[in-house]
Amino acid sequence: MTPLRGDGATGVARRGRQSSIGRIARLIAFLLGGFGIVALIRRRRKPAKPVYSPADELRSKLAESRAGAGAERAPEPVLEADLEARRREVHDRARGAIDELS
Repeated sequence: MTPLRGDGATGVARRGRQSSIGRIARLIAFLLGGFGIVALIRRRRKPAKPVYSPADELRSKLAESRAGAGAERAPEPVLEADLEARRREVHDRARGAIDELS
């Protein structure tokens, strides 16, 4: 067998040059910085799209209804007799449902 070349104590070969980790790190940093700058430039060039806002649509509908409400008559108030009749009807239906469940 041929003896391994390198440092006899660690068995690691020695290089004549320095490590290339620093070069690679600088290259990666340079590329990432370039991509970031390109992305920033592209983002600034694109016109902002108008954002759909349902609030604007609701505001315009509200303004229309307020403008038309002045011409219309206000709704009639609910009479007490109508309220009592509705209450009785609701209570009767509830009692009927309870009786069905029992």
